[in-house]
Amino acid sequence: MKSYPVPDKIKQFASIFNDHGFSLYIVGGAVRDYLLGIKNSDYDFCTDARPDQVMAIFRKVIPTGIKHGTVTVLFKEESFEVTTFRTEGAYSDQRHPDNVTFVTSLEEDLSRRDFTVNAFAANCLDGKIIDLFNGEQDLKDRLIRAIGNPHERFTEDALRMMRLARFCSKLGFSSDPATEDAATELSSNISAVSQERIFDELSKILMSSKPTVGLKILEDTGVLAHILPEVQKCREIEQTKVGATDVLEHIYIAVDAAATLGYSLTVRLAALLHDIAKPVTMTVNQYGFLRFYGHDVKSAEMARDVMRRLKCSNRMIDDVCIIIANHMVKYNDNWTDGAVKRFICRVGRENIDNLFELQWCDQIASEGRAKVEEYDPFIRRIHELENQPMSIKDLAVTGDDLAGIGIPRSRLMGEILSALLEMVIDYPTLNNRDTLLDQARRLFENGKN
Repeated sequence: MKSYPVPDKIKQFASIFNDHGFSLYIVGGAVRDYLLGIKNSDYDFCTDARPDQVMAIFRKVIPTGIKHGTVTVLFKEESFEVTTFRTEGAYSDQRHPDNVTFVTSLEEDLSRRDFTVNAFAANCLDGKIIDLFNGEQDLKDRLIRAIGNPHERFTEDALRMMRLARFCSKLGFSSDPATEDAATELSSNISAVSQERIFDELSKILMSSKPTVGLKILEDTGVLAHILPEVQKCREIEQTKVGATDVLEHIYIAVDAAATLGYSLTVRLAALLHDIAKPVTMTVNQYGFLRFYGHDVKSAEMARDVMRRLKCSNRMIDDVCIIIANHMVKYNDNWTDGAVKRFICRVGRENIDNLFELQWCDQIASEGRAKVEEYDPFIRRIHELENQPMSIKDLAVTGDDLAGIGIPRSRLMGEILSALLEMVIDYPTLNNRDTLLDQARRLFENGKN
């Protein structure tokens, strides 16, 4: 096996460990990716030195995870995260080890890791790569295989079932049959994992170059039904689309299109969730055709519940749901300027690009191609109108101005400001202080009566 090209600064770092009688290794993904020809300078280090010994050797050390043997060493203007060789006790909660024991054996440390392709180590002095679990052969076979007994690995940490899917997606590998069988048998254990960790792994799967490789593994093992039952139910709904016989297959094509086009996590999440209401909105018309009226709005409502459950940020929830709710919007040349501006107001200028990208992915999944050229007239009109007044803050009057003419700060004031905005959206030349105050007085008098 070829040697790992250890950077000079890391060799200098390792020599200090060596001078004090300790060893230092680069472990995990950086070594794996080097063997695959993938650039990766995100280094993880392990050592036989205990955390207190590392802190005694170096002047600047941060005890970032000292309970589990991890400290961060500040060395020549860089931060190196170093973890002591360790073994782990039982995982009573299937999430965290009950206890951690520091050891001096690299083999014991590597044996606790998840998959063979993540268990490489490279000596930081000479670059010699150590492969104790036949990981190099698994790389050649393009296979993700658990170290040792897969039931034990997944029982230790149920999130590893999602990591199986993620590495298959990231690397374009297949899953080892025995490893996938164990994940299938233990799939219900994923419910013990925190929603934050689940969302983190799901995001990494979606941001891979071929997300549906991982999503299909989640589906085949039953994990998808536990973490995203709303998505799994889409498999039950037939749908005639390009390359898809059901709604879930349509979703998969849309998600992969978003990945192929390099779209953001927001768009990829929206592609995953954009049709999840089809099972609950499905009807059959008099001719026997399936219809999904209102599935866009209902999917947005369901997506909000899903993302709240996954502990997503409020900003991401809002961004994803607004484009799902509007993904069926179809522009035509008959739209008035007011209609275009209301569209911008409803979606938000910052979300329009994401909305169009979602629609293009949906078109690819439905019709085989994105009709990007058809959006040119719409985009031109948006650019022409986007600087016109489209929100209450753009009005030539404020709440203080309305209070100054005797309108109390109340729900009625808010209604008056909204009415003024509606008027200005249709007739932007009326956005001047005198005209708006005059109209506000009339609306106030009518409101009192």
